[in-house]
Amino acid sequence: ACIPKKIESDDDIINASTRRSFVTSAAILPFLLNSAANAEDAEMYSPKFVQQYEDFTPTSEGWSYKEVKKGTKGGDAANDGDRVVFDWSGYTIGYFGRPFEAKGGPQGGAFDKDLDYFRTVLGSKQMVPGVECALKGMHPGDIRQVIVPYGPLSYPPEDKEHDLVGPKPTTFSGMRALNFVLENPRVDRTLLFNVKVIRVDKSDGKGGFVRGS
Repeated sequence: ACIPKKIESDDDIINASTRRSFVTSAAILPFLLNSAANAEDAEMYSPKFVQQYEDFTPTSEGWSYKEVKKGTKGGDAANDGDRVVFDWSGYTIGYFGRPFEAKGGPQGGAFDKDLDYFRTVLGSKQMVPGVECALKGMHPGDIRQVIVPYGPLSYPPEDKEHDLVGPKPTTFSGMRALNFVLENPRVDRTLLFNVKVIRVDKSDGKGGFVRGS
């Protein structure tokens, strides 16, 4: 399995935060009751539940996906030990759908241009677990949308620069948009990734790779 651990839900995080803040809030309750702005902030930053995406197929590991396009190039499916060359874009789908890596989305756009693509060896744990799981089984040309919940399937909280576990946003504004959500326990921290497999380089069993087509 890609991820054996049980994922802590945002409901648990939000409820725990609410309980911790209750005693503190009681002391200033008269002031809060008189503030419409604070009421609006509470509604904006404290979602009562994590959104559901019924048009996505859930997996046993906890991530969900939607097949956008099947590739026509043929070729082998990506598996553990293979090097996958891919392109991606990412959005804070649980919080206003703000892009933290935007390249035109999964249909056409920059996916059709000559870019410096990302590379990862499946099983190396260099990618967000939800994304790495999603890349497994994909063929060259396949495009998949992936919903990754907050928790073990997402970015690790201790790697704030995303140097150890990617994919890392390529712009400062993208990093800021991503980290704002990841570091805010009062919002839905679910992420959406669009991934397109460009090439699958099969492992040669000797520490190298056989370049795919």
